[in-house]
Amino acid sequence: MQAETAYLFRHALLRDAAYDLQLPADRARLHELAFYFIEEAFGGRAPMPPPLDTIDPPPCPPHRTDSIAAELAEHSRLAGGGEGEGAGVPPALYRLYLHRAAEYLERAFHGQASAQAWQALSELVAGAARGECHRRAGAVLLQAGQPVAAQSAFTQSLAIAREVGNRRFEGVALGNLANVYLNTGRMQLAEQTHKQALAIHREVGNRRVEGIALGNLALVYRDTGRMEQAERTLEQALAIHREIGNRRFEGVALGNLAIVYSETGRVEQAERTYEQALAIHREVGNRRSEGMALGNLANVYRETGRVEQAERTYERALAIHREVGNRRDEGIALGNLADVYRETGRVEQAERANEQALAIHREVGNRRFEGMTLGNLAVVYQQTGRVERSEQTYEQALAIHREVGNRRFEGVALGNLANVYHETGRVEQAERMHEQALAIHREVGNRLSEGVTLGNLAAGYQETGRVEQAEQTYEQALAIHREVGNRRFEGAHECDYALCLLTQGRHQQARERWREGAAILRELADTGELERKREAMKQACARAGVPPLDEAAP
Repeated sequence: MQAETAYLFRHALLRDAAYDLQLPADRARLHELAFYFIEEAFGGRAPMPPPLDTIDPPPCPPHRTDSIAAELAEHSRLAGGGEGEGAGVPPALYRLYLHRAAEYLERAFHGQASAQAWQALSELVAGAARGECHRRAGAVLLQAGQPVAAQSAFTQSLAIAREVGNRRFEGVALGNLANVYLNTGRMQLAEQTHKQALAIHREVGNRRVEGIALGNLALVYRDTGRMEQAERTLEQALAIHREIGNRRFEGVALGNLAIVYSETGRVEQAERTYEQALAIHREVGNRRSEGMALGNLANVYRETGRVEQAERTYERALAIHREVGNRRDEGIALGNLADVYRETGRVEQAERANEQALAIHREVGNRRFEGMTLGNLAVVYQQTGRVERSEQTYEQALAIHREVGNRRFEGVALGNLANVYHETGRVEQAERMHEQALAIHREVGNRLSEGVTLGNLAAGYQETGRVEQAEQTYEQALAIHREVGNRRFEGAHECDYALCLLTQGRHQQARERWREGAAILRELADTGELERKREAMKQACARAGVPPLDEAAP
C-alpha cells in the first residue's frame, strides 16, 4: 500500500467531528505545523510592513504569502499565537500576518474582510498605531458603501489621535470623517470638518495630505453650487500634487476639475482633462479612479450626442467598478446607462437598470444618488404615461435633494416636475416652477440645465399666446445648447421652435428648423423623443392647414 497524499472527508460534518476529537493541545500543535509548512511553501517569512505610526509610510511591499496571509494569521491564532510568548507560534507572527492580511484584502477590494482584520489588529497594538488601524478600517468600510460603520471607526481613530496628542493623525482622521459627511449629504458638517483638517495639515506641514484635503473640500463647494470656488480649490490641490510628485492624486484632481469644466459648459476642455486624468490612472494602476473617470467621460459623450460611444464607455466603467468591488460607482454607472437606454427608446431596459441602481444606492447609503436615480425613474414613468406615479417620484427625489443640499439636482427635479404640471394643464404652476429651476441653474452655474429650462419655458410662452417672448427664449435656449454641446436638447428645441414659427405663418422657416431638429434626433437615435415631436407637429400642421413639415412643400 502507498500512503495517501491528502486526507479527504466525504462531508464537512465528518471533518469537523474529526477535528473536535483532537485534544486542545494537539489541535494547537497541528495548527502550528500547518502555519510553518504553509509559510515555507509560499516562500518563507514575509517582511514586516511599515509601522502604522510612521509619518507617510511607504506602501507595504508585496510577498508571495500575501494571498494566504489571512490563513496564516488564523493558524497562528489557533496555535496560540495571540496568547503569550510561550505559544507555539510567537505573537509577533500573528500580528505580522494579520497586518499583511488587512493590507492585502484592502488592495483586493475585500472591504468587509479587510476591515475585520484591521479591527482585530487594533486590539494588539497601542497608541497612534491603534488609531491608524481604526482609520484604515473606516476607509475600506466607506469604500464598501458602509458609511455608518465607517463613521464609527473614524470617530474611534480621531479619539485615539487626540488622546495621544498626535496632531498629524488627528488631521487625517478629521478628513476621513468629513468624507463620510460628504457621502451622506451632511454638507455643512462636511465643510466645517474638512476645514478643521486642512488647518491641522498646514500647521504640521503635511503637504501631501493638504493637497488631498483641498481636493475633498472642493467637492463640497461643487456639490453646493460654488463652482468658481471649487475650481480655484482644485487648482491649488493640483499644484501641490505636482509640486511633491503625487501622480495618483494629480490624476484624481484632474478628473474632478474635468467635472467642473463639464458642468460649467466647457465641454472640450472637460474631455481633454478627462483624457489626461485617465492616462495617469492607467500609469499608476488606479483602477477605481479609472472607472470613475471613464463614467464621467461617457457623460460628456452622451451630452454631446455621441450616444454609441457613451454606451460603450459606461459599460467599460461598469466592468471596472464590478472588478474592484466599487458598489457605489457601480450604482452610478447603472443609472447613467439607464439614461442611454431611455434616450434610445429602450424604456423597459431603462426602468430595470434604474431600479438596480436605486437598490444599490439604498444598500450603500448613497442618499445623493438615490435622489438622482428617483428623478430618472420619474422621467421613465412620465414618458410611459404613468403621470401620477411620475409626479410622486419627482417629489420624493426633490425631498432628498433638499435634505442633502444637492442644489444642482434640486433645480433639475423642479424643472422636470414643472413639465408634469404643464402636461396636466397646470400651466401657471408649471411656469412658476420653471422660473424657480432657472434661478437655481444660474446660481450653481449649470449652463446645460439652464438651456433646457429656457426651452421648456419658451414652450409655455408659446402655448399661452406670448409668441414673441417664446421666440426670443427659444433662441436663448438654442444658443446655450450649442455652446455646451447639448445635441439632444438642441434637436428637441429646434423642433419646438419650428412649431412656434408655424403659428406665425412662417412656414418655410418652420420647415427648415424642423428638419434640422429632426435630423439631430435621428442622429442620436432618440426615437421616442422624435416620435413625440412628430405627433405634436402633425397636429399643429393640421390646425394651420399645411402639410406636415417633414413632407415636401406643395
